[in-house]
Amino acid sequence: MALGSNTKLYETPNHPFQGQRIAGEHDLVGRYGLKNKEELWRAQSELRSYRREARDLLGAASGDAEAAATESEEFLARLQKLGILGEEDGLDDILSLDVTDVLERRLQTIVYRKGYANTAKQARQFISHGHIRMNGRRVTEPSAKVTIAEEDTVEFDSASPLTDELHPERAEEQ
Repeated sequence: MALGSNTKLYETPNHPFQGQRIAGEHDLVGRYGLKNKEELWRAQSELRSYRREARDLLGAASGDAEAAATESEEFLARLQKLGILGEEDGLDDILSLDVTDVLERRLQTIVYRKGYANTAKQARQFISHGHIRMNGRRVTEPSAKVTIAEEDTVEFDSASPLTDELHPERAEEQ
């Protein structure tokens, strides 16, 4: 995609005023500390692209899941590396994924789940203010995808005042 293009990286809902969908989106935005629904729609679009690729691979193998799996080892390995799929999961399992499977792999969620922040919104703030490192590099993008291998490298930046465990903004130890 060329820089400066007007192509959106997500699709908006077809029926924007459905109360049940709006309530579900609001719950996910709050639970994962997302900035707005656009971030949720990006995750939903990413999930749709995974499902579309899985359907295409299954269709190319004429419905034979094993033949499709041999053709799609790279695709499955990528999703397993990201932690969206388990080691034993196959193409059929991609079709049953939920948007929460994608949202759980965001840096913001990982920081919150590791207990570095009291809330998902606070985790977002810590990341955007430069208090979090991943692979030894400062990361300021809360939506960054974290692979299984990188998950253990997520930590507070050594220059951050939050490295002090007595800092008032640090999460309470459970």
